[in-house]
Amino acid sequence: MSAGKTPEALLKAAAELRDAGRIAEAIEAYRRALALHPQAPNSWYNLARLQRRAGQPEAALDSYAEALRRGIEGAEEVHLNRGVIYSDDLASGDQAEAELRRALEINPRYLPAWLNLGNLHEDRGDRGAARAAYEQALAIDPGDTVALARLAGVAALIGPGDPLLQRVRAAIAAPGIEPAARADLGFALGAALDRLAAYDEAFAAYAAANAASRAVAGARYDRAAHESLVDRLIATFPEPEKRPAAGRSGEAPIFVCGMFRSGSTLAEQILARHEDVTPGGELGLIPAIAEALDPYPEAAGAAPAETIAGLRSAYLQALRRVHTGNGLVSDKRPDNFLHLGLIKRLFPEARIVHTVRNPLDNVLSLYFLHLDPNLAYAQGLDDAAHWYRQYRRLMAHWRRLYPDDIHDFDYDALVADPRPRIEALLEFCGLPWSEACLSFHEARHAVRTASAGQVHEPLYRRSSGRWRHYERHLGGLVEALRGL
Repeated sequence: MSAGKTPEALLKAAAELRDAGRIAEAIEAYRRALALHPQAPNSWYNLARLQRRAGQPEAALDSYAEALRRGIEGAEEVHLNRGVIYSDDLASGDQAEAELRRALEINPRYLPAWLNLGNLHEDRGDRGAARAAYEQALAIDPGDTVALARLAGVAALIGPGDPLLQRVRAAIAAPGIEPAARADLGFALGAALDRLAAYDEAFAAYAAANAASRAVAGARYDRAAHESLVDRLIATFPEPEKRPAAGRSGEAPIFVCGMFRSGSTLAEQILARHEDVTPGGELGLIPAIAEALDPYPEAAGAAPAETIAGLRSAYLQALRRVHTGNGLVSDKRPDNFLHLGLIKRLFPEARIVHTVRNPLDNVLSLYFLHLDPNLAYAQGLDDAAHWYRQYRRLMAHWRRLYPDDIHDFDYDALVADPRPRIEALLEFCGLPWSEACLSFHEARHAVRTASAGQVHEPLYRRSSGRWRHYERHLGGLVEALRGL
């Protein structure tokens, strides 16, 4: 065996390829090394991590299983990783829970498993079980700020002075606390105080949390860059897509999009109660295609028909790997509104459910949500208003191109009079009426978004017109969004 083909040399090459971001080549190098020396549990573990990064969740599960069979140390971490794949990639909450339970059988004090188990219970709407998991995590590590923040989100509180909230305040004020932890705790404190109608203190907590989040991100929202992106999207897709569908009619999912916090999770949950619809959840398939088309969006507009057909086929294969049932599948990704030109190239027959709500409520809800720090537009009300205006400008363009294929699903109209809004939604999607859609909150599948708690409750009106509780703090926001 030549020196360059020994397992050691192949593993060294695999690590170098991984570090260089050449994931497919690194996977192949690990496979070749393991074919020569399969008794290497850590290499199976490393291969599994790369396979998940490459969008191969089933292969990653198999590789993690090999690592377990071959006696890897720290097996609880492997079970945790398998649980995350089942939950996040394969929409299988029961199997995710089984993996997390197995991790805790191995190590009952394994904090990440308790945190993930609590999060899984939250996604299912089981606040009591989530609370118990977070309390167990805090019993293991009383200083864990993630567990404390999450517990504040599900605990029954007696008022703004509740001992748990006093504990959160003390943790925020602790010397040396990292900005990321301060942001976690601050958003949790704001949400708890909002639930308790302590609106002035809630706004102060949210403002401090956003300041901490800006410190984590280290960069501010670039208004000029975003305006340029919207300009380019409009220029790239100036006319309706007139090419014939690349495949048979009916393959396209129902795309649900809109601003974050505009009701997209609720819209999908309503559709999910229909016997002919499988909820896809918040999928990253369209953004991944956009990222692969360089430069985007120009490459999406210029791609030849055979490239578009291949991308469509790859999308459908990935969708069906996760959701194998018959009937329609929903792809609920709020920021896919940026990619409607690409979506209509891939699926000219696609139906777009566009969720909308009162602009002031929407922008304020963004400011109150702990989004990824990279979504810097949400960390300031003025920036969020600018993003919102650009979103409306782009949606006006898409509506001009595809007036019959975009359905506005209005959250505020829904909570005021649900049945006619749901009837119109189902009709747009080509679905017969189903009484079950009125009881969307009874669905038991997991919902992995910030709206998980709300969609497991019956419809309520307290989020409609919510901005009025905070009017004294909004400055020029009301004027900035007037007329939208």
